[in-house]
Amino acid sequence: MPDVTIRGAGIFGLSIAWACLQRGARVQVIDPGGVGAGSSGGIVGALAPHTPENWNSKKAFQLDSLLLAGTFWAEIDATSGLSSGYARSGRLQPIPDEIALERAKNRGRNAETLWQGKAVWEVVQADRDWAPLSPTGYLIHDTLSARIHPRQACAALAAAITARGGRILSDAPDQGAVIWATGAHGLDQLSQELGRPVGGPNKGQAALLQPAAPLPPDAPQIFADTVHVIAHADGTIAIGSTSEPVFDDPAATDGKLDAVIARARAAVPALHDATLISTWAGLRPRSRSRAPVLGTYPGRAGHFIANGGFKIGFGMAPRIATVMADLVLDGADHIPDEFRLEPPGTA
Repeated sequence: MPDVTIRGAGIFGLSIAWACLQRGARVQVIDPGGVGAGSSGGIVGALAPHTPENWNSKKAFQLDSLLLAGTFWAEIDATSGLSSGYARSGRLQPIPDEIALERAKNRGRNAETLWQGKAVWEVVQADRDWAPLSPTGYLIHDTLSARIHPRQACAALAAAITARGGRILSDAPDQGAVIWATGAHGLDQLSQELGRPVGGPNKGQAALLQPAAPLPPDAPQIFADTVHVIAHADGTIAIGSTSEPVFDDPAATDGKLDAVIARARAAVPALHDATLISTWAGLRPRSRSRAPVLGTYPGRAGHFIANGGFKIGFGMAPRIATVMADLVLDGADHIPDEFRLEPPGTA
């Protein structure tokens, strides 16, 4: 009989399942849609940090998670025999003017302390082939950002879970502690149950391109004109994404994605001759606070919530997996107050 049932086979559900298995728990993951059926089955995979300023527990939590990611995904890849596409390859951002240049330098000084010497935020010259255009001729380069291929990462996690004896099912009764990691639909359900807005779906659209010439395997991600450009390990380049709180068809791409692709091509000269090979659209779980929603499920003894990974789910997942396993298996609560649905000590 399972010790833990996890509802939802997206990045939060799968990561928590893996953490529980590593501690000896018997785990089943249940999702009628299959692995990565929601936004976790996307194509972008930008694991990017918050700016090193105005520090708070949310930013500290994310830092810890990004620093854990290398070991986390290496173990997944080794156990599954598959590639998650993870690499801590850094990120480049253009600096538009002198004010932004001075701000970037100040943030670099902050990073020396806040990032504990484990990564840097620095200003560099824009004198490289794989880079965005920059009006000042300078770029922000940080070495904390990483890339991952979301769809491949979920497949690797699922394979690692089954290799360790966990089960992934389309349907089964709840057994043991129950963790609800049900994405956008789950946030809607919570809002209805609690009679107050917790969060809901936000549509995203993204594209996958094939570059005209191969990029270096360690090419950094680029963030320019509000667009993420990710050079994946398989040679493709992902571009995304839109952020649409209001939408008609959640699974269709449209002119909004065309505009994103156009902005990316304008910002990054190396994309001018890249070929569009596929697109993606889907719903992402955005909590009202934009932070993850973690902790006990109000009114349901033995039930827990892990949701709200809007834009930062893959980057937060290694640390979220750890704190949720702590809570569910050991009763140890290390969840930041900003992530709680209910105040500490309530259920």
